[in-house]
Amino acid sequence: MDRIFNFSAGPAALPLEVLQQARAEMPNWRDSGMSVMEMSHRGKEYMSIQAEAEADLRELMGIPADYKVLFLQGGASLQFAMVPMNLLRGKASADYLNTGEWSKKAIKEAGKYGKVNVIASAEDRNFSYVPAEAQWKRDPDAAYVYITQNETIGGVEIFDTPDTGKTPLVSDMSSTILSRPIDVSRYALIFAGAQKNIGPAGLTIVIAREELLGQTVAGTPTMMDYKIQADNDSMYNTPPTYAVYMAGLVFKLLKAKGGLAEMERVNRAKAKILYDTLDASSFFDSPVAKENRSLMNIPFTLKKPELDEEFLKGAKARGMIQLKGHRSVGGMRASIYNAMPLEGVQKLSDYLREFEKTKA
Repeated sequence: MDRIFNFSAGPAALPLEVLQQARAEMPNWRDSGMSVMEMSHRGKEYMSIQAEAEADLRELMGIPADYKVLFLQGGASLQFAMVPMNLLRGKASADYLNTGEWSKKAIKEAGKYGKVNVIASAEDRNFSYVPAEAQWKRDPDAAYVYITQNETIGGVEIFDTPDTGKTPLVSDMSSTILSRPIDVSRYALIFAGAQKNIGPAGLTIVIAREELLGQTVAGTPTMMDYKIQADNDSMYNTPPTYAVYMAGLVFKLLKAKGGLAEMERVNRAKAKILYDTLDASSFFDSPVAKENRSLMNIPFTLKKPELDEEFLKGAKARGMIQLKGHRSVGGMRASIYNAMPLEGVQKLSDYLREFEKTKA
């Protein structure tokens, strides 16, 4: 069977080159006589894999030397608790921007550890835009400012890094990381679940300014203390070894393809194809404000929602899957991360025009 075009929001498509290399190395990694899945995380073989992965990620993203890179577990959702546990640092509150479903979950979780000041919310327009920074009502005494760089469900992305002055900036970059260059030095902490642009589910990457680590709230579990994880090179317990290995293969491939500037060029070209098709249509609708349209997750709706299932069935017959929108918002959603080829986006665009022509 030929490979299909998988538009899933996560776990998402992986580069075919990476899958093929992993297949070749599965039973015997570099003549070690064993699979990466069998290696001791304390052995020289695995430790070299993790060290290479970190070095390549640092090079790709331009991560400064005074930042720690952690390979953790628990998904981005565990970070909703770990961030306030580690970064409140004796302060009573933190500022949160509410731009959608993942922001809401982070806000709810942070409220268990301190006061949450919602500096602005896009709920008034069904989370279809990002409130202008000039409208944010920030607390000058907040421990940090928290944003969700890209709302995977709603398809809303923040492109300009907010200027938070001396207040540390925290970002959930799960659906943005590696899709375009980011000035890491502008952020105090970045975290991302791997299952979108990095690798398989099970790995979470945290990039944190070292000086902020080590002042957790009382009762913070050992495993959830960033400093303890950093002091142990992410090996306080057994890390997600195979997921780290796969991520390392992705990092090397991105370097070989020209790095994140080239990824941004390709990703903007892919997104333009689909958004141009939606904008030219009277049958499909893109609900997100144009200036905040995500490069990675593109939601759209049919003017005749009773045809949703027929649309999905036709897409599957043409080798395109996982286009159904999140259950909380409905409609459709095409996630076009780095591993989605231009060919897949063009095929979806052609299908949109074909479906409109026959059903409008």
